[in-house]
Amino acid sequence: MPLLGGIEAGGTKFVCAVGAGPHDVRAETRFPTTTPEETINQAIAFFKEQAQKEPLAALGIASFGPVDPSPASPSFGYITTTPKPHWANTDLAGTIGRALGVPVGFDTDVNGAALGEHRWGAAQGLDTFIYLTIGTGLGGGGLVGGQLMHGLIHPEMGHVRLPRHPNDSYPGACPFHGDCLEGMAAGPALQGRWGQRAETLPPDHPAWEIEAHYLAYGLVNFICTLSPQRIILGGGVMDQAHLFPLVRRKTQELLNGYVQSPEILERIDQYIVPPGLGNRAGVLGAIALAEQQIK
Repeated sequence: MPLLGGIEAGGTKFVCAVGAGPHDVRAETRFPTTTPEETINQAIAFFKEQAQKEPLAALGIASFGPVDPSPASPSFGYITTTPKPHWANTDLAGTIGRALGVPVGFDTDVNGAALGEHRWGAAQGLDTFIYLTIGTGLGGGGLVGGQLMHGLIHPEMGHVRLPRHPNDSYPGACPFHGDCLEGMAAGPALQGRWGQRAETLPPDHPAWEIEAHYLAYGLVNFICTLSPQRIILGGGVMDQAHLFPLVRRKTQELLNGYVQSPEILERIDQYIVPPGLGNRAGVLGAIALAEQQIK
């Protein structure tokens, strides 16, 4: 098997790995996302060191965004209008690809994770599904008809607008939209609303019913728009396992029997699921993006 590299480029940390899949990861490192120059140079140094042992055939990057994923665009491989300080208009894929001299596959972090789940995880055998991550931010991607979701740019599922919970006066944390899905349901919204991090809130805290409200409204919009065969929910907020039953139940309640599918009516536990690859979906998805470069 050719040696492939993958970068899960997150807004908080970078995870870099070399290998060929979940059962063949030969080296891995992670480090904080600081300035573009420092962070990118750390990634390049890691892959150059690994390439001395065995040449790298291709690299995949699954990045926080927004990004430009269109190979025909002059700004392909750039992080574009991110609110993260210093990172707007950063040529991520081009800088790393030129330094390593290998082809680079590039997409959003959520599309990358979705590809990893399709290749090795909870979406194997499906051609239309979505992957959402609920953590520091909230984003979504996936496949439609077996192809990663692209178009004008890429999906921005975290920025859909949705009805407020009747008992919620929190203004929202999104710097662009305030009370969009990300602004109301990502990790910073939980901390801003309750004054403590999600993992410190007990299972019976009222936070979770409000969280399930926003997530379920988002999922209902995506179900009615994209008709996914499965929905995968990852990210740090979804590490709270008690949140899954609340989201499933609220989704069924909001759909109110309208979508007549056994997956929703009878098997929702198998329809709204955690990632099969766990917290490695992102970096393994980046390796899957690299794999596409050599096919």
